[in-house]
Amino acid sequence: MSNYKNRQLLNEINSSNIEQSEKNQKIKELLNVNENLYVTIESPFYFDCGTNIHFSGFFHANMNCTFLDYGDIFFGKNVILGPGVSIYTVNHSLEPAKRFSLEAGTVTIGDNVWIGGSSVINPGITVGNNSVIASGSVVTKSVPENVLVGGNPAKIIKIL
Repeated sequence: MSNYKNRQLLNEINSSNIEQSEKNQKIKELLNVNENLYVTIESPFYFDCGTNIHFSGFFHANMNCTFLDYGDIFFGKNVILGPGVSIYTVNHSLEPAKRFSLEAGTVTIGDNVWIGGSSVINPGITVGNNSVIASGSVVTKSVPENVLVGGNPAKIIKIL
């Protein structure tokens, strides 16, 4: 399916009055999620392409999450996102002449990760296994395993 068609279908899902469980099933079909994986995404939910979002195990995203997936987004097992989490794989050049061309990176979220509400994960970031991103954080650098990070820009607060 084309990106345009995917977004059209997502808009229909987000604006429909069907039960959340049925919406979630339609989102899983739209994102081509393996039916054996437990993946729930509360609506409304937003993405650019939908074809570059990859799941490997239990995943739950609360409402109002946004994935700008021109690059790949990989989610490990046992990942939970709070409401309003945004994950960006695209950036624009700092050079004015190149500013209107997109530069896509990859975002990788490890296993057993919790990302608090209203957090932003920027392009090229890897979040290590067992880490927690505090609510409202802006993650501008990769996060090691087993840490709590928070703030803007996010910094290590505690080793877990």
